[in-house]
Amino acid sequence: MAEPRLLSEGCPRCPTPVGRVDDGAGRRSCPEHGLVNPLWRPVEASYDAFAEHLRVTAGFPTYLPWPLSPGWRVTDFAGVGRAGVGRAAMTCVSGTSELDGPVDVLVVSEEAGTGLGARCAGTRHVDPGVDVGDGRPTVRVRIDSQSVPLWPVSTSDCEGEWDRSVVAGEAGGCWLWLVLRPASAVLLLRDDWILRDVSGLGPPLVELPFGGPAPSW
Repeated sequence: MAEPRLLSEGCPRCPTPVGRVDDGAGRRSCPEHGLVNPLWRPVEASYDAFAEHLRVTAGFPTYLPWPLSPGWRVTDFAGVGRAGVGRAAMTCVSGTSELDGPVDVLVVSEEAGTGLGARCAGTRHVDPGVDVGDGRPTVRVRIDSQSVPLWPVSTSDCEGEWDRSVVAGEAGGCWLWLVLRPASAVLLLRDDWILRDVSGLGPPLVELPFGGPAPSW
């Protein structure tokens, strides 16, 4: 597979620059985490960069809230993969709500142990933790005909401000994380949000609005 032109590479678990290694498997070397599958992220969110993202994450779902509400845009995305095989995918949509003002919603689907969801959420552990699946779920989202329960992930031991809500669960054998800023925006999920895997959507992706300030993570 040709190297992406519009995506920069990094570590899925931290912002430390990675180096290339001749291991024959397409992995990268992170000073903090050793050999990792590379993270691919656009310098600027655009349709062309998103097409490259879908090639990098081939065979792995890329979820977006669907349909996007008027005025909302895809402001960021990222994928983890090598040799044309995806391991994780993240999207961020940004817009406004009447109660919260500007809102960012990050959706991460990943194989266990990848660490991208934890990086976006700002949590210390690679995977969501033992609280997921314990007791009643906080919210549910829909993926196709499946109702996916999501439980809160504590951010009490995270660095920085408590400016977000994090919920997580399991969908299709992978971890599913949702990170919402500000924290109060988690109430938006009570409106029975639908997530759609857009990896095979094709021409309708041309109509997606891209651009705007990307969130920090």
